[in-house]
Amino acid sequence: METPYYLVDKTVLLKNLEKISYLRQRSGVKCLLALKCFATWSVFDLMAEHMDGTTSSSLFEIKLGREKFGGETHAYSVAFGDEEIGEVVANADKVIFNSLGQLDRFHDRVGSKPVGLRLNPQVSYSNFIVADPARPHSRLGEWDMARIEQALDRVSGVMIHCHCENGDFEAFSAILAEIEEKFGAVLERLEWVSLGGGIHFTGEGYPLDALADRLKGFAERFGVEVYLEPGEAAITNSTTLEVTVLDTLRNGKDIAIVDSSIEAHMLDLLIYRLDAKVAPNTGAHSYMIAGKSCLAGDIFGEFQFERPLNVGDRISIQDAGGYTMVKKNWFNGVQMPSIAVRELDGRVNLVKRFTYTDYAESLS
Repeated sequence: METPYYLVDKTVLLKNLEKISYLRQRSGVKCLLALKCFATWSVFDLMAEHMDGTTSSSLFEIKLGREKFGGETHAYSVAFGDEEIGEVVANADKVIFNSLGQLDRFHDRVGSKPVGLRLNPQVSYSNFIVADPARPHSRLGEWDMARIEQALDRVSGVMIHCHCENGDFEAFSAILAEIEEKFGAVLERLEWVSLGGGIHFTGEGYPLDALADRLKGFAERFGVEVYLEPGEAAITNSTTLEVTVLDTLRNGKDIAIVDSSIEAHMLDLLIYRLDAKVAPNTGAHSYMIAGKSCLAGDIFGEFQFERPLNVGDRISIQDAGGYTMVKKNWFNGVQMPSIAVRELDGRVNLVKRFTYTDYAESLS
């Protein structure tokens, strides 16, 4: 198969999904796939067997969740527009507003469907200011108790999303305790609460039973149905980005240029100043792996190899599922990676290949 392409491995994906199913069974929580992280609908058939539906950040995600995944469709956006609210309501099971201003503006257009409001507890877990929902002057959710209480007759639930790649159960539990303290009087009057995503509970060694018991206790204390919105937790380590070496050179260190680009195909590496992952990353030969775009900082990272790299060699970039296919773009007109799926029986199917026509039709 021609590179570059993303390869989703259903066998690895299933291991994450089985942990999600276990958490659902033990705790009683519902789990919705966060489409902002992963929306590759070719594997939704498997994911839908282990999850309860989807949650969104836009009208298009709402429609994709409804059409391709099924189950419950939660509609959220930082701000809905007048021209889209009708379609939002038509495709959603629950509509969650980011602010009281949006609630005031659109509540009457939701009809009989459950309405939610996003709350901001002003505490969070994030190593990156760009992804911190509780950052100074955050626009994400309401925090003033007096104003929130005035809206409770119009909402049946709330969303509280304040984690980013939190693999620490004790940190999660401590933040949940602060939420209980701050919003307890509100939570007791609700029917459902979404605790959002960013909780890395499918990671190796995570105390899944402790999380399940904590969530079950929270639900029982306040008499609410609890939702989680896993994104990365659902698909972590399930996907690779397969690339080929196009050229090698030396400028103080050995460099290999591949037929991909972090700005176009793994944008989060650039945003968060992170290195990609290559396995096994051992050996005596060190190379900087660089993308083919004209951006000077288009660099996947520096990695170790058992032998010198040559033109035509293949490299697998690991853990390349989250926030990649949903963010890929046509910068420099670089060939967009195809999407392939390794089925449970080992067969690899090419499910999407992008062409010049896709590039041209994305512009005008």
